[in-house]
Amino acid sequence: MVDDTPASRYALGAVLSRAGHVVVPVASAGEALIELDLRMRAGALPDLALVDVGLPDLSGYELCRRVKALPSLSGMPVVHFSARPSGPDDRCRALDAGGEAYLSVPAEPEEIRAVVRAALRGARELVDAQAQFDRLTLLSETVVELQSARCLAVLATTAADATARLTGRSAAVFVLGEDGETHAGLSRRTARTGVPDDVDREQALAVVRRVVCARGGARSAVVPGSQWPAAYFGPGDVRLVLARTRDANLRACLALPSDADPDGATVLLVEQLARATARAAEPLLMYEQERHVALTLQRSFLPAQLPRVPGAEVAFRYVPASQQAELGGDFYAAMPTPAGLLVGIGDVVGHSLDAATVMVEMRHALRAYSLEDPCPARLVTRLDRLLQHYHPEVTATLCLALVDPATGRTFVANAGHIPPLRVPHQGPARYADAPGPLLGLGLPRPEPTELRLDPGERLVLVTDGLIETRGVDLAVSMEQLSEAAAAAPAAPEALCDTLLSCFGKGRADDIALLALRLTPEAAAAP
Repeated sequence: MVDDTPASRYALGAVLSRAGHVVVPVASAGEALIELDLRMRAGALPDLALVDVGLPDLSGYELCRRVKALPSLSGMPVVHFSARPSGPDDRCRALDAGGEAYLSVPAEPEEIRAVVRAALRGARELVDAQAQFDRLTLLSETVVELQSARCLAVLATTAADATARLTGRSAAVFVLGEDGETHAGLSRRTARTGVPDDVDREQALAVVRRVVCARGGARSAVVPGSQWPAAYFGPGDVRLVLARTRDANLRACLALPSDADPDGATVLLVEQLARATARAAEPLLMYEQERHVALTLQRSFLPAQLPRVPGAEVAFRYVPASQQAELGGDFYAAMPTPAGLLVGIGDVVGHSLDAATVMVEMRHALRAYSLEDPCPARLVTRLDRLLQHYHPEVTATLCLALVDPATGRTFVANAGHIPPLRVPHQGPARYADAPGPLLGLGLPRPEPTELRLDPGERLVLVTDGLIETRGVDLAVSMEQLSEAAAAAPAAPEALCDTLLSCFGKGRADDIALLALRLTPEAAAAP
């Protein structure tokens, strides 16, 4: 209360004190600004300012303008008062300055208390409305984040973080699929305060499933703290907010402490968030199912194991693109022939069922042609004609190597692919000089490249998905691959694992990788 008259300060202070208010009296605008500054620093701002319009150093109107200009004080209600006769102009000046009410004194105590109550009530409603607006804004922003989640695990974590921001408390989210598959996410606040282990997670999931089945279409339920693992939120009851998709095949459950929203207003927003989570999860679950089917089909097209050939060790790896649901055209092959071991790797351009279909045709044609004539150069020529005849719109890359384990003599035919990488037992790795145009173009082809592999030497064939990086020259990536291969363990299995760990994480394209090593059996052969 700002008033330069001691008797008035005492009278108004007594009326408000008897009503239960704590009154801080000051005698001037300057003292009021100093007091407010101290209270801002202490984090204990007053709920209302009662300001005399006729102050000696600064008018009450100007003091109100300065207070309202400060962001931290702009929401504090100001009630002007005056003991001088006042008219409409005075009340208008008070309102224009930002005040909430004008009081003429002396006044009846009940009128004074009523004006103060009304000003406080209006301020609280404004604060509540702003808080609700902020929560709704946060909810709308979160829905956009949920819709942009690329997988169910990210979706669950995003929803948990959003719940924590809405409520100011820790949160956990569980997304339950039709087949019982579950994805869980913890808010960062939870991750800092608790670390639920697998046992805690299973206990929580058992509670969630029981509530989901028992509550039917209920939107929320409170679980006693004795049934919920304390590692999530500490001791206390837990509120579960539930949502289902239209076909009820997928549910989202948002878990938070039951005391996170005493008045129940925020729970309504959390229910909206749960429904948004369930809707966002539906296409992601469908995507994961389609991806699983696609990968199962893709792997069925490729050999599950390679043949054992005396004098040679062969290892292979196939890794689908990290964010790709479609079938790809990468493939590998290893086939024993009377002339030696034929190994190859290729890539039909594109990611689609069409590309995978062409890949399967090429693999089967390669196996059939190699029974008649395993020469890599003639095989590449025949596959080129096959594409031109049956799939004139398709191109593919292919690298074939026919290796005689007994002598190390090797013939390589390349069609637009990364050439084979020779990795000696000691020393730097180097790429074979084996050029050639893409398959499907009908262009003239060079003679095959002849190599002689030493015992212990490895031959590495890869698709560009392993090393191709946007913005990086392919020659640089190939050099990095050769350095990594030279430093890798000698065994083909370990070599493949090393190359994948160096280059294969988070790739946007499929990866096929095949490594061959001549064993000591080859050196001992006549």
